[in-house]
Amino acid sequence: MNPFPITFEQLTGSRPFPWQEALFDRIINGDAMPPVADIPTGLGKTSVVAIWLIALLSKPAEVPKRLVYVVNRRTVVDQTTEEVNRIRQRLTELPELLEHLRKMCAVSAEMPLALSTLRGQFADNREWCADPARPAVIVGTVDMIGSGLLFSRFTCGFKTRPHHAAFLGQDALLVHDEAHLEPAFQNLLDSIVGEQNKSSEAKPLHVLQLTATARNSGEAFTLTPADEEHETVSQRLHAKKHLKLISIEDEKPALLASKLSELALAKHASGRAILIFARTLDAVQKVASTLQKEKLPHEVLTGTMRGLERDGLIKKPILSRFLPPSSRPADSSQPHEGTCYLIATSAGEVGANLSGDDLICDLSTYESMAQRLGRVNRFGKLTDTVVEVIHPASFKNTDPDDAKFDPMEAARERTLALLCQLSKDASPAALRKLDAAERAQAFSPPPTIRPATDILFDTWAMTSIREPLPGRPPIAPYLHGETEWQPPETHVAWRSEVEIITDALAKFYDPEELLSEYPLKPHELLRSPSYRVRNELSQMVKRIGNAKASELHPWLVSNEGKVSRSHSLADLADKDNEALLQDATLLLAPAHGGLSGGLLEGKAPPPDEADVLDVSAINDAEDKPTRVRKRSAFDEVPEEFSKFNLRLKLTIDTLIAAEDLSESEEDEPQRYWLWLEAKKAFGADATGSTTAVTLEKHVADVVGHARNIAAKLGLSESLSRCIILAAQIHDLGKRRTHWQQGIGNYDKAECFAKSGKHPFTGKKLKPRPGLDPYRHEFGSLLDVLAPSQHQEADKDLLHAFTAMTDEEKDIVLHLVAAHHGRARPHFPMSPADETFDPGSDFEDTQKAAAEVPQRFARLQHRFGRWGLAYLESLLRAADYAASAEIEPLPLSPHA
Repeated sequence: MNPFPITFEQLTGSRPFPWQEALFDRIINGDAMPPVADIPTGLGKTSVVAIWLIALLSKPAEVPKRLVYVVNRRTVVDQTTEEVNRIRQRLTELPELLEHLRKMCAVSAEMPLALSTLRGQFADNREWCADPARPAVIVGTVDMIGSGLLFSRFTCGFKTRPHHAAFLGQDALLVHDEAHLEPAFQNLLDSIVGEQNKSSEAKPLHVLQLTATARNSGEAFTLTPADEEHETVSQRLHAKKHLKLISIEDEKPALLASKLSELALAKHASGRAILIFARTLDAVQKVASTLQKEKLPHEVLTGTMRGLERDGLIKKPILSRFLPPSSRPADSSQPHEGTCYLIATSAGEVGANLSGDDLICDLSTYESMAQRLGRVNRFGKLTDTVVEVIHPASFKNTDPDDAKFDPMEAARERTLALLCQLSKDASPAALRKLDAAERAQAFSPPPTIRPATDILFDTWAMTSIREPLPGRPPIAPYLHGETEWQPPETHVAWRSEVEIITDALAKFYDPEELLSEYPLKPHELLRSPSYRVRNELSQMVKRIGNAKASELHPWLVSNEGKVSRSHSLADLADKDNEALLQDATLLLAPAHGGLSGGLLEGKAPPPDEADVLDVSAINDAEDKPTRVRKRSAFDEVPEEFSKFNLRLKLTIDTLIAAEDLSESEEDEPQRYWLWLEAKKAFGADATGSTTAVTLEKHVADVVGHARNIAAKLGLSESLSRCIILAAQIHDLGKRRTHWQQGIGNYDKAECFAKSGKHPFTGKKLKPRPGLDPYRHEFGSLLDVLAPSQHQEADKDLLHAFTAMTDEEKDIVLHLVAAHHGRARPHFPMSPADETFDPGSDFEDTQKAAAEVPQRFARLQHRFGRWGLAYLESLLRAADYAASAEIEPLPLSPHA
């Protein structure tokens, strides 16, 4: 490889700063990863992605395969995604580097650097968890990544939660951006790392706190002396930002908004890009209303806007004006010329490469003010930037001995005192000279942090227990802590299934399973304080009418993924039921309305486009859909979609529960709701393929992928043997006549692994409707444990199994049992008995079922929570690749 500076410039388009070279040297020389990197704003913190990638290319056996980049949940403009997108694009022009990455992969991939992002084409996809050997960058919020690490990702469903926990918590470098904003999450990460080290997990998580405003920078990696002398670094450190402190006697919302508006209007003829920050949404809306009346160009940036509309916002002319060319999306508009305004809540403070010419804001706590100051004259190219900060003339309740002591107000008062020390110079260099202890005192008060214990990690890891479990609390307080000044929040989205899946259909199509198949995506969701959501629901009830609202039943999804349909829209609008909305996701039907301009507005009638699940499912490179849901009179892939090589993921027969089918068909000519996906999509279990896949072919492909995964990861001979044997026997239970008839195969001469068109007759195999308790993976266990009952198991495989050590047998059996998410720790026996096996002795099934949780406990103690989930995921990844009909790569002769 070329030297680091050359490769860095090839990937990023810029020469590295001295601190970037120093961090690379520290990683590549085997030194311990620094726990904190305290780098001032505007100096390329997100370049840690390129640094990691070059280190991985240099030492692939030593550097984690995945980089997990965690951004604050308020992030609206996702700078990191743009950085990774540019790297991927440049990689296509660097065939040597691309080939190095491709050789690391165990499963064929056109682009060997996988990417999952907050929004856009790669939003929250499963590309990153398809191949454990494939380098990947995963960008997510604290909620997305934190819930995933805790085996609790509600958008996954219980089957894939261990898979996500494994790939996030093993062989990964987690970069916690703006770590000072989420001390509870950082505490949780420290606890996870501690537990992994205690369990001696093979590929433990590495964590790097990344911040421009560290609460405690005592042990932090920071700028080097060479950075201070670097021309570009110096220009940004000493960027001119003339600070004006403006006192007002009364900080009531209306008066504060009026003063913000007054200062904004005074700049109407300046020709400048003016940032306006306010702590409350009400103040932002009032300022926007004033500018609207004056017909002045402006945009509003808040965290309460739905992702789809936020994505569109960053492509508009005004926001483009505040972004440097390198951070603008390729399809964004030309920047606005002349005076324009961007009015934002704290959502504009984090994750964005925004740079205004001037700044107007109210007074916040120190870390917030530092973030705001970093969004004006960010690159130091202006000499006349003015920052105007409105603050109260006096503060109330800031005496700690006062019964009404307000710690937030006390922090604001201390922040003002620090700003007064700056002598009107608000540059990053000036901020760095402030006393570190005084800065820490001016931060917003830390939340109450709940300690995560080994017992809690154990309960969260038991993902096959889907019912509430004593001692398994909700995870939100462990991710964010608990504060009095940050009210509980609710996510809201609109989905057609809320209306289509009636009570009768829910008996055949479990709402939780449906959300697992097509999980909620970031572009579908908006987030707002729960009290605001309830207020808007009240307006919705007034618009619809209480009688009708009492008949409508939205879906309420808990953080654990449980779906409740028991509360009507009228119930949820009742003030006494507000607690139901807290830390939950509310799914409304498009017909409920309530969406306007990406914001939740109860008075708004049903919009043209509320269910937007498929909007971002476009492969931009090939301009074709990767996911579609379509109503149809037929249960086959519609002709117009066959050219896109889509397969049926799920077919919902909306008349399956009809008593009089002939009359119902007249009323509903589009009987079927088809859920289609790209043939090579990863993640969930496809129920059907275009052509039915024989069991022999599927197992051979799984074994081929498993061999490659074991080889590429350099697994020990023992573990490799376990993974490969598990792949060979994992689907033995599919040979049961009961299972074959369940997928519509009555041909005794051939066994199939997936439904679809019969490869010889062309007749479509139609799965049996209803929920079948038989689990083929439990049947596979019995074929190995009680072979006298089922002679389908190959004698050579049984001989290989009996020759193993007891621990190796445990590994093989557990991987087989867990490859669809069960056996953590058990196979559930309600609402359906999943230990049912047609033709087996009751005594054998009960004995096998009783051994499953014991085996899980032994292996989790041996490999650790995330370590065991990682082993499970190796077989699951091989199974996913085969299900996606990807041919195994030829095994390298050197493997």
